[in-house]
Amino acid sequence: MDPLSEMIALLRPNTAISKPITGRGRWGVCYAAHDAPGFTIILKGACWLSVEGHRPGRLGAGDFLLLPATPAFTMSSHPDAVCDPGVPTDAPVRHGEQAGAADFESLGGSFRIAPVNAPLLLALLPRMIHIPTTAGTAGRSARLARMIDLIVEKCAGCDPDREMILQRLLDVLLVEALRWRDVVDDDVPTGLLRAMRDPALARAWCHAWRCPGRLGGRRPGEIAGQSRSAFAARFADTLSCGPIEYLARWRMALAKDALMRGTKTLDQIACEIGYDSASAFSTAFRKRQGCPPGQFARISAAAVPV
Repeated sequence: MDPLSEMIALLRPNTAISKPITGRGRWGVCYAAHDAPGFTIILKGACWLSVEGHRPGRLGAGDFLLLPATPAFTMSSHPDAVCDPGVPTDAPVRHGEQAGAADFESLGGSFRIAPVNAPLLLALLPRMIHIPTTAGTAGRSARLARMIDLIVEKCAGCDPDREMILQRLLDVLLVEALRWRDVVDDDVPTGLLRAMRDPALARAWCHAWRCPGRLGGRRPGEIAGQSRSAFAARFADTLSCGPIEYLARWRMALAKDALMRGTKTLDQIACEIGYDSASAFSTAFRKRQGCPPGQFARISAAAVPV
């Protein structure tokens, strides 16, 4: 499993809400920021979307937009439309004129993710992933286009299994979208995707990712083909902290996920993330998380809804 795949697995994404959003005439709505990834697929017509005060961009039929950590945003029929405050809901939404056939239709909603590692992992992703209907016809682009077509087709139907299939398709679409490569550099924050675009950092990071805390006696700079100081500076510029600190954060993310699942002993977790013993792991975990691993596991288990 590569770093991005493992990160997606730690987020444990699944569809929380998916609902039809329609509009007619002139309308606009604004939403406050929230932590859950939000998405929209334009089914008919077009709208204008502005994220955190940036210039509005037009979304047309067939376009897919994913906001991994949803910032404040506005959606409107025209770029200069007045926007009213909106409240997230799982019920269908109608904007603008309430009577008459809608001239705009979309499927929108949010994904549920595991909260324990969300702050660390969502910070690694672009602020916005826009996959236009003209994305292309080869490889991943073609798969995404076919998937969106299936979702659009399922939205238009009334089969008894419609909601169940829609949820599964949206879950797969999220994973495919997070692996989307055609993201402009301005939208890629300091984090994993920017590091993976740097060949030298990618070599060292993938090696460390496969063996957390264990580099086989080789320095990260050696793996990257750089001096220790040059690698450290390049790493910090791209990932906003030093390699040792970043790797420690990742090891804790893996540990928390394993503790939440409750299927491994402390010795197994310690070995897998590169600690010499369960005692050494417990000490490091307590120092970073403020509680011992066992307490964290109990609190996490109690917080999971029945």
